[in-house]
Amino acid sequence: MVIIDLKTKSLLAGFDVSSVNPDNAYFIDNERLILIASSNTRLWGFKGRHDISTAYAFNISSKKIHQLLIPGYGIYEGQTQLGKIIGISADKKYAYMPAYKSSGLYNLYKVSLESRKKPRVYKRGTADTIDFFLDENNEVIARERYSNKNDLHKVEALVNDKWQEIFREETPYRTKAFSGLTPDRKSLVMISQDKAHGRWAYYTMSLADGKISGPIFSHDNKDIEDVLTDTQRVVHGVQYSGFTPTYEFFDEKLNARMRGLKKALPNNTFQITDYTPDWKSMIFYMDGELSSGDYAFYQSGSLEMIAPARPEIPGQAVHPVTEYQFKARDGLTIPTLLTTPAGQTAKNLPAIMLPHGGPEAYDKRGFDWMSQYFANQGYLVIQPQFRGSKGFGSEHLLSGRGEWGRKMQDDLTDAVNHLAKEGTIDKNRVCIVGASYGGYAALAGATFTPDLYKCVVSINGVSDVERMLSTDKRNYGRNHWVVSYWQDVIAKGKVDEDHLEQISPINHVNKVKAPVLLIHGELDQTVPLRQSEEMFDELEDADKSVTFVELEDGDHHMSKEKNRLKALKAIDKFIKQYI
Repeated sequence: MVIIDLKTKSLLAGFDVSSVNPDNAYFIDNERLILIASSNTRLWGFKGRHDISTAYAFNISSKKIHQLLIPGYGIYEGQTQLGKIIGISADKKYAYMPAYKSSGLYNLYKVSLESRKKPRVYKRGTADTIDFFLDENNEVIARERYSNKNDLHKVEALVNDKWQEIFREETPYRTKAFSGLTPDRKSLVMISQDKAHGRWAYYTMSLADGKISGPIFSHDNKDIEDVLTDTQRVVHGVQYSGFTPTYEFFDEKLNARMRGLKKALPNNTFQITDYTPDWKSMIFYMDGELSSGDYAFYQSGSLEMIAPARPEIPGQAVHPVTEYQFKARDGLTIPTLLTTPAGQTAKNLPAIMLPHGGPEAYDKRGFDWMSQYFANQGYLVIQPQFRGSKGFGSEHLLSGRGEWGRKMQDDLTDAVNHLAKEGTIDKNRVCIVGASYGGYAALAGATFTPDLYKCVVSINGVSDVERMLSTDKRNYGRNHWVVSYWQDVIAKGKVDEDHLEQISPINHVNKVKAPVLLIHGELDQTVPLRQSEEMFDELEDADKSVTFVELEDGDHHMSKEKNRLKALKAIDKFIKQYI
């Protein structure tokens, strides 16, 4: 990590953080950083491996680093999510962090940012507490609770040192998100669906009496997918969903600034990555036309480039991404991204169908490393936002419930047929590649539409949906919200064995015609390696053409460069045999 003076461009400090390998970093003050890291490792005394998040404090001058919360050191030894910070003390000496006590209570701890010390309980919680909120003096003013046992979501305000319930909803999993505080700290910010049009919108809920006001930020054709907060969780604005991120602030000057940037560079996306407390200076990550990703510094009306994200990929090498849409066979509009090889006419091209994971996620415009790789090899890349994708409204999202392997798969098939009919792609030269749910969709393509694709690549994909749900029930418990959520997504809450059997590709390997490449990380905690191992065995027993590549130390997201490179080399060799 390097620290550069933005005025003089001189190097202030450089230090090796490879021992921590952080995913994120931000300043406490000019001398200290907080680093947030994640890793897949073992916990002493517990079975298996676990994905663990951790926070560290780093002193730039002394080069000293220490972990803020350590399992077993004043907190429960078996927890994995220890990277959450909900506030910093006024003197910048302490962070306020939630964690479990050995007793099972989820407490708020006061943790030293200066040296390794045993954390002390700042405010006691309950076994079902999931969050705390602080006022301007770092006093706890509210807590959020969710009980799996009772399917009960609650918010309590602390009034005269007594907890008073101000919100209650009985639900198998949470449908509302409490994301921060209003600037006056008299209300919580709540993200919920606007009944008028079903889009996720911004509301406030009074800490005095639980009165909900709004929607304050709401859009007819965009969802709020994130809020912009400071280190004390005060919300200043929102980020809307869409192929390109857009923002809205309470401060109209900030809104005008974002409109000006978009007008100046209409074919680029701007994502806010950091900002000063007064919002006069901002750092953007931007990509798009002639950019493989750049960081830019905005101040006093000017935009200055800081550094490229991918210095070895010049802007001229970036392949254009365009928006496209078509009507599925039942009339539903499917938004789609197309990445076309630069310099080529989009006519009769070989193609890669690249469904996203989630499945309740969506693709965005910008530099997608896998799409750009395929386009670089001469393929047109198709990324349909099939029903069940989020970001396009509740109707689009909910129309995917219970449609794994069915209408969600039909949307992919319809995309291929539409583009082939228009002459954009050669229908006889199409392969499907996907990761996670996209890996499931790839295997579903091989089994449910065996004549459509010439080859199939599944990366960390689900092959046996019934086993997936059984694994979640064993890991979380039958009544856990995670299980309730997946039951709704996969089968609208009514899970019967026949349905799960029908939509599981592993039960239909006899239908496969196209060659299949399975890639899976050995340490994947989201979709276990066993899903691909057993699919490989079934395909091999059925005498089908199948190749299996196991990624050593690989996780669900192919976080390590060596695994991304190994996967791409295997995919490159495999696909070029068939299209």
